[in-house]
Order: sequence, then C-alpha cells, then structure tokens
Amino acid sequence: MKLIVGLGNPGRKYKQTRHNIGFMVIEELLHRNQWILDKAKFNGDYSMEHYEGEKVILLQPQTYMNLSGESIRPLMDYYNLDLDDVLVIYDDLDLPTGKIRLRQKGGHGGHNGVRSTIDHLGTKEFKRIRLGVGRPVGPIPVVDYVLGAFPKEEQEEVIISIKNAADACESWLKGTPFIEVMNEYNN
Repeated sequence: MKLIVGLGNPGRKYKQTRHNIGFMVIEELLHRNQWILDKAKFNGDYSMEHYEGEKVILLQPQTYMNLSGESIRPLMDYYNLDLDDVLVIYDDLDLPTGKIRLRQKGGHGGHNGVRSTIDHLGTKEFKRIRLGVGRPVGPIPVVDYVLGAFPKEEQEEVIISIKNAADACESWLKGTPFIEVMNEYNN
C-alpha cells in the first residue's frame, strides 16, 4: 500500500493559493481516476483506491499546513505504512513557478508543513515532490505571498507542473523505482 499526501490548508479561502498546490495535485489524481475523498479521519480527508494493482491512499490533511504531520503519522500508523511507501507533495519558494523537483530525502527548507511532517515521522528520509511557486518580488511578506493566488500569467505553467507531478505519482504507483521517476520528471 502506498500513501500520497498533498500538503495545503483546508477551506475555500485557501483553495487556489500557492500554498495549496499539493492539494491541487491530489485533486488532479482524483479527477483523472474518478475518485473522491470519501473518508474523514486522522485530521484529514482521504480516499483509499486501487491503481494498477497497487492499493493507494490519497490524503489531504485538514490540520492547516503547520500541523500536517499530525494527520500523516496517525494514518501511517493505523494502516501500518512503511516510510518507503510515502510520498509528500508541497509548494517550494526556491523553485520557479512551473518547475518540479523529486527527492528521496531532505530538510524542511523553512516550509512549516514539511517541518511538521519531519517532526512527526522522526526522519527527513521520505519521498517528496516539490512544486515551484517562486519567491515574492518586492516588499510582500512570504506568508501573504504563499496564501495568495497564482497570477493569470502563471496559470499555464502551474497547470503543467500539477499534471507533471500527477504523472510522476502514477509512474511510481505503477512500480517504477522512485530514482527512475526522479530522473524522468526532474525538470
């Protein structure tokens, strides 16, 4: 069984914000496969499905970003999931909008959702897909920037990065070793 987690904030207010691009990848996977998040437990909304013979859980924590690990860890414990079978998707200020990066481990890079995940998993060694949202230009505080929507001129790049991240997830679910998925999708 594999777990794919998209990080974000719950509620309509945050739906199309930069910080919610992890949720957007989960929504893309749900849409492609006609799945729905039909379970609410472990401080999250999730779906348990089958994909190409692999059991998969798609999770959107409902804890708000800074407490994401409080949803991920209990779900992992309940379903007895191994760290090798977990993939976390989130926004990254250090990548330009439209870029994605896959890694097998790493620090939190100042991302509070990832910091919470590392704290609750007790390790930095879990698979991740980082989607670029760029850095604010000018005197915009980072918190206002990540909680803001993508401007119209970035929409096409954002959609492409979401689709690429979803493609990478599906490749991993089909059994492609993550290192090979990384080689193919790191752009």
